[in-house]
Amino acid sequence: MEIFTLRMTVIARNSTPACWWAPVGAHAISKPSHSHLVETSCSSHLQVVKRVDHEMGPEAGFLSLAEELRFYILSFLSCRDILRCTSVCKALHQTYMSSSELQYIVEMSGQRLLPVPNADNGTPVSKRLQLLRDGAHAWFKVDIHSSKTVPMRRVPRSRRKFVADGHLYLWNTQEDTATIIPILPKPSQETIQRDWSPGTLCSVPNSYKLDVFMDPAQNLVAVVYIVRGTVYIDLRALDCDDVHPQAAGETLLLPDDPENRGETVSAKLKGFGRHIALWRRLDDPTWTTFKDDKWQLQLWDWQHSTTSSSVLDGVILDQSETTVDFCFLGNDRLLVITDDLELYSIEDMSQTPQLLTCFLMPVSLTLRCLLPMDNIGHSSQPHIQAQRTMYTSDPTHRLLCLTATSPYPASFSSTQVFIISTRIFFDLDGMAAATPIPWKHWGPSNARIFQHPYHFNVHVSGNRVLQALPVGTQNSERILHLMDFSPLAVTNRRGLGRVVKEPSTIDIISDSTGRSKGILTTSLPYVEVVFSDRKFDTSDSELEEIWIDRDRIYILNADLERATLGGSPVFMMRPIGKLEVIDV
Repeated sequence: MEIFTLRMTVIARNSTPACWWAPVGAHAISKPSHSHLVETSCSSHLQVVKRVDHEMGPEAGFLSLAEELRFYILSFLSCRDILRCTSVCKALHQTYMSSSELQYIVEMSGQRLLPVPNADNGTPVSKRLQLLRDGAHAWFKVDIHSSKTVPMRRVPRSRRKFVADGHLYLWNTQEDTATIIPILPKPSQETIQRDWSPGTLCSVPNSYKLDVFMDPAQNLVAVVYIVRGTVYIDLRALDCDDVHPQAAGETLLLPDDPENRGETVSAKLKGFGRHIALWRRLDDPTWTTFKDDKWQLQLWDWQHSTTSSSVLDGVILDQSETTVDFCFLGNDRLLVITDDLELYSIEDMSQTPQLLTCFLMPVSLTLRCLLPMDNIGHSSQPHIQAQRTMYTSDPTHRLLCLTATSPYPASFSSTQVFIISTRIFFDLDGMAAATPIPWKHWGPSNARIFQHPYHFNVHVSGNRVLQALPVGTQNSERILHLMDFSPLAVTNRRGLGRVVKEPSTIDIISDSTGRSKGILTTSLPYVEVVFSDRKFDTSDSELEEIWIDRDRIYILNADLERATLGGSPVFMMRPIGKLEVIDV
């Protein structure tokens, strides 16, 4: 049975016939010496349009083409369409099974990855394909006991700490110190080690630092500080104290207008690629009632300008428990998190961010966004890399983690963890900015909600989630729990782990009386592995933080020192004792 019908047309230029193919939605492939466009038609989404000057030859069957040419044509299709083609007939299935290139396309898409340009170092596609599959499978058979320990001497408890590209980054606001520590460097790793003593992060007299943002991928450290009521952001190179060579200037400036004259109560500084964003909570008795606060979010294209007119703002009403958070979704979208999720386009930095749509949350909760590992230490031109990598996670198919607590004391003992696929923030066909999208229309199939005791740890990277969950008497122990939400996790687990496809429900408490506000059902599928053979005892040490990246798990422990207070035994937190590293 002939499945594909191919109309081939050729233009004679200098007596040399030529033809080529391009799938729908792709840019036409062109050669400098020819001017023609080939048209094909196919019952399996392969359609190519050609402009012709001369037509020759009868219709030819797709399967009669040389195998290499079939590979080439199919490589322009999406992962989904390639797989659809393989189910048409045995011949096309064999075509797919004979091509490492086609399987590599499907594997990359199924693991939600994008290739890094010019990073394969000539590695054959078949080898890259096997490395991808073996790497994904390794997460389902992690030896949780095979950790290596990095001693951490005299490291203070820090307001901000994270791991990126094989380094631990710490900032202590009270002591005005910051530290960068390499973690078990690999042979190909570029490392950096810094230790900022008090007063060296920002040497401006009479300044007070509000926040610090460190981006190892771009060798950038940004410090936001305030001097006599005026806020500034200094941009410097991470590996030295010089002005960043790619920055438009040494200092980012806020507009001098009445909107900026309130007292800055708190601030958050984040960045991604060419963007830096500063959120501030402002207090000024001239705004509405004397107890209302205003918030403002300012964005800069720090590589091209030290000023910005890209500003969002809002009001936090008197006595409101509303928090405001935000995160970048790639280079052109910003998600602002209040009671709901507002999605903005930031492609044009010369104007206010454009509201694309608003995703309504199911109940009123205090939301906080946990910054994905992929938003730290990744850019198109990384400066510091733990190792050369041939791929990075796809920002349109990552996971976003929101932790949610009720503003009422009756439910303080538990936290809801929303794991949301970012695909919903990019598939906006038919969605209007003026019409908010109810939770029931976007949430259940694009999220999973978990309910945990108040004290727990969670971290996300790409399509994986790592949690440390309390177990045992009075939740005195914790175990690690890994979830992989990528479409190919079911295949790459190779019989390990547990596939979870059935919907799950939780009872949300968001009422001053502690009463239920409703049952939420979610169904985003995943594969889970519970590492129950190792328990972390919290009676002698406290699990401070956990992180995962592309091939490691990091566990930060702080030792507890027994003491007495008023005749009763208590535990005093000592400086962080050790960092455990588990290679996957």
